[in-house]
Amino acid sequence: MFVWAMAALGFIALQACSEQKKAELTLQVTTQQGVVEGLEEDGVKKFLGVPFATPPVGELRWQAPQPMTAWEGVRDAKQFGPDPMQPNLFGDMNFRGNGRSEDCLYLNIWTTAQYADDALPVLIYFNGGGLMAGSGSEPRYDGTALAKEGVLTVTANYREGIFGFFAHPELTAETEYKGSGNYGFLDQVAAIQWVKDNIAAFGGDPKKINIVGESAGSFSVSVLMASPLSKGNLAGAMLSSGAEVLPYGAQALSEAEEAGKALLATKGITSLADARALSGDSLQALFPPRGMANVVLDNHFMLEDPNKVFEKGEQAQVPLLAGWNSQEGTPMQYLRGQEPTLANFKNAMTATFGEMTDEVLEAYGLLTDEDVFSMKALTLTGDLFTGFPTWKCCDYHAKTSKQPVYRYKFMPARPNVSAKMGNKVGALAGGVREKTAEDIKMEEIMAKFEKGAVHSADIEYAMGTLETNEFYDWTEKDYAISKQFLQFYANFCKTGNPNGEGLPTWTPINGKLDAAPVMYIDEKSEEKADAALENAYRTLEKFYLSKK
Repeated sequence: MFVWAMAALGFIALQACSEQKKAELTLQVTTQQGVVEGLEEDGVKKFLGVPFATPPVGELRWQAPQPMTAWEGVRDAKQFGPDPMQPNLFGDMNFRGNGRSEDCLYLNIWTTAQYADDALPVLIYFNGGGLMAGSGSEPRYDGTALAKEGVLTVTANYREGIFGFFAHPELTAETEYKGSGNYGFLDQVAAIQWVKDNIAAFGGDPKKINIVGESAGSFSVSVLMASPLSKGNLAGAMLSSGAEVLPYGAQALSEAEEAGKALLATKGITSLADARALSGDSLQALFPPRGMANVVLDNHFMLEDPNKVFEKGEQAQVPLLAGWNSQEGTPMQYLRGQEPTLANFKNAMTATFGEMTDEVLEAYGLLTDEDVFSMKALTLTGDLFTGFPTWKCCDYHAKTSKQPVYRYKFMPARPNVSAKMGNKVGALAGGVREKTAEDIKMEEIMAKFEKGAVHSADIEYAMGTLETNEFYDWTEKDYAISKQFLQFYANFCKTGNPNGEGLPTWTPINGKLDAAPVMYIDEKSEEKADAALENAYRTLEKFYLSKK
């Protein structure tokens, strides 16, 4: 007994000694480039404005991101770095960055790790904004709530608009890989690589890197899954309203180069040197972004159309959680002021579907005037924007990977704009803008339609950041939905599976594609299978394939 007791005491002493040697995570962390000092608020350590690449300015404009050079001493990481260059494209976007600049390649870290070897799962969020606007500093992406769930959270900026998505034959000639374009995507690759190389020092697990994005960020995640430069660094992926697959796809390098030349020519610029000589503000003023850029087959970031990559099963073989919102679009976007009748809607849809119009409308159950005001019409018009490509990415991955695919539909409508906002109306990026006479007229029309979750409305719920958006009258119901959605995200990052104690059971769609189990996230979230809706997606797929 004495020998046993002495052995036990020895083990306890050894264990205590081992624990004392654990490296406590302080507010000063040593990265491969140097020491950064963050701050702590409400139990969460924050490291803001951490550079992950050399500023892409001067001759580095329109080049792949270069590794950040080392610095001496301690670098302050207590405030957000500059936001990417962008016009006020979405006037309701709210930023916390230090102005806007081409020098924008910074990331932000939120962690509750107590020790450097806690090995917490990691989530990197890439912002939406059409690849034209947005920033990791936006409050709706704040990582505090997710960090409190045990997930080290990162947001990372990337170049946008002409700064991030511009191809030109002179740029192609400069590179070893003989390609150009995709600089914003390459920034995302660099951010992922920096996280893999450095996140262990912040208490994160470099083998558990998950990526997520909404809208343009979601499209980004899908191409990052398909790129040979990033897919090997991923442990999981989440899509929120968008994917760069059917009906979308990659652009040929030659087409992108010619488009770049033609764009410069519209302003009388005939050489790349002249374009590089312009200031960032001048360049942006001359070439404001006009639409989301295509990923380019640049012989480096993207070697093959993402559709082919997913068809062959050469994408990242990781668990996937993907979904979209119940009101990503409305019939009024297509009716262009006409009365919302079935006849008018059918006529409007003919411009898209031609001879298949009746087949598509019937597949969606759009048979009467009343159906135009129903969720059926909202589903179709939303699918034409982000729903179908997200569905197709899930379909590909469930067929060509052995990893689970969890699909959701986010249902709840935002509450009303707070009365304290005055004469305001909800805007696309979650904020508000001045209400116009046209808005009043549209509100009267839309009051007749079923209501759902508009594009981007899910972000604050999923990230647990409702309180950062003061524009809406959030209720206890909204906070309950947010808590559940946040737990789905956290569980997925930890295990590759969103299921957990107290949550409704969520089944992967793998092997059940004719009637896929989908989690309808709402006040009472539940899993549903709808064979008719899956048939509608197959009908849309048939249409898009007929156009290839």
